[in-house]
Amino acid sequence: MIINALDIFIKLINMRKILFTLFLLSISTIFYAQDFYNLGTVKDIKLTFKQDNWARILDRYKEEGKDKRLKASVMIDGVKYDSVGVRHKGNSSYYNVRKTGSSKLPFNIKVDYVKKKQRLPGGYTSLKLSNVFRDPSFIREVLAYEIASKYMPSPRANFVRLYVNDELLGLYNSTESVDEKFLKENFGSKKGTLFKCDPNWHGKTQKGCMRGHNGSLNYLGQDSICYYEFYELKSKHGWDDLIKLVQTLETKPKDIEKVLNVDRALWMLAFNNILVNLDSYTGRLCHNFYIYKDKSGRFNTIPWDMNMNFGGFRFLDKKSILTVEKMQRMSVLTNFKNITRPLISKLLENSLYRKMYIAHVRTILKENFSNGEYEKRAKAIQASIDIYVNNDYNKLYPYEDFKKNLTSTTKAGKTPIVGITELMTARTQYLEAHPLVLKTPPQISEIELREGIDDTVITAKIEGTHKAFVYYRDKGFGTFTRIAIEDKGSNGDTEAGDGIYSVIIPKASKVEYYLMALNKDAAMFSPERAAFEVYEIK
Repeated sequence: MIINALDIFIKLINMRKILFTLFLLSISTIFYAQDFYNLGTVKDIKLTFKQDNWARILDRYKEEGKDKRLKASVMIDGVKYDSVGVRHKGNSSYYNVRKTGSSKLPFNIKVDYVKKKQRLPGGYTSLKLSNVFRDPSFIREVLAYEIASKYMPSPRANFVRLYVNDELLGLYNSTESVDEKFLKENFGSKKGTLFKCDPNWHGKTQKGCMRGHNGSLNYLGQDSICYYEFYELKSKHGWDDLIKLVQTLETKPKDIEKVLNVDRALWMLAFNNILVNLDSYTGRLCHNFYIYKDKSGRFNTIPWDMNMNFGGFRFLDKKSILTVEKMQRMSVLTNFKNITRPLISKLLENSLYRKMYIAHVRTILKENFSNGEYEKRAKAIQASIDIYVNNDYNKLYPYEDFKKNLTSTTKAGKTPIVGITELMTARTQYLEAHPLVLKTPPQISEIELREGIDDTVITAKIEGTHKAFVYYRDKGFGTFTRIAIEDKGSNGDTEAGDGIYSVIIPKASKVEYYLMALNKDAAMFSPERAAFEVYEIK
């Protein structure tokens, strides 16, 4: 009896261990299902076409230039998804690679192509798989998106291994789509106007319209036909919204905050400049971003297509190819006077916006480059995919270049691709010493709250300022209300001139806020990532 009782006791203990293990596994499964773009994992994606000549069919669809797809099934994490729609994506990454005869072409997979309610874990409906074109390091895209996501709504990206009809095509970059799910999560709505600012490369300026400069946001006239070749409308309607935006930017820049989230645009421009992301609005082709009109009626910029970040694309204009030294020393005010880049020239001619922009430059530098954090992340990401790159027999560039291109220039075909640290070490030193970046900004500290029945007093110690503001809103996705915070012994301030600034804001259940202080030379935000990161009154 004693032995039987002991056996039963041991079995109960083992059963509890098993149940606990299953519980942990279930929690882990739920976590990874929700975190589909976790950069720490490399998923296997297995496409199966019924047709043996699937590659020829997809090539024909691509040449036809329509969003025509071939049906397939896809297996991810042991789950099969039927009737997905597949097509090739990309321009340079498709046509240049196809010319070489490589099978490692970029793919767009639409999971809800036939089954409208079919979703991937986390609710995703599309997979956008890039072949790491013009990036021997393999990490430009994922590293750039990771940095961007600290400061603005940005797609997430990771790596997957792609199989087609049981043949391994290689290691791909997988990037989150800017779709209804992305818009709902980042802007609280999905029904606003959405444009992809990417031109029809075979199109041209229409008769009777002003000359276009790709997705430059230049005003081209009141007829929407003038914009068709330069912007891709992703929502059901919105051409009038676009015309209002570009006309305001061109002719009434003082009213621009009514139609554009200026601060968010400044973050994108600062990011493009620091990282020498010239395959963007900033560079010669002026493309690779989205604009979305949220419920407040303002457009928001969203970065896109980062594979040529960190100097992978060297064309600032049509005149010349930038040398490594010119990229390292590219002006922080690049395109400041360029009328074909009104998002830069019109915004930065405003002294307040220029100070905000430089404040964002200073923050991105400090948090990623001056401290060497970007290099640590680059090495960690490369280490996590090393074995997959080595075993990718269709990779576009040699394994030795994958190892080398983090620090040194290698070639993608005949094109030299600068090493990431080779570029950014010198660029960081150049920007840190730039006269505008060296300007001394105000300092904000000791932020405190005094909550009353009907209102809340916000106080802060602010040094070196002549003007300061609090921006606040009810928690959510609305616009911020701006109100001056002062040191005048009134409006919640107990003593004038003591360096403690105060302001009274209305009471609400949940409030988000941030501070901005100015002097004649510079601006400072608190928190520094504002308005993407904010303080909360709960």
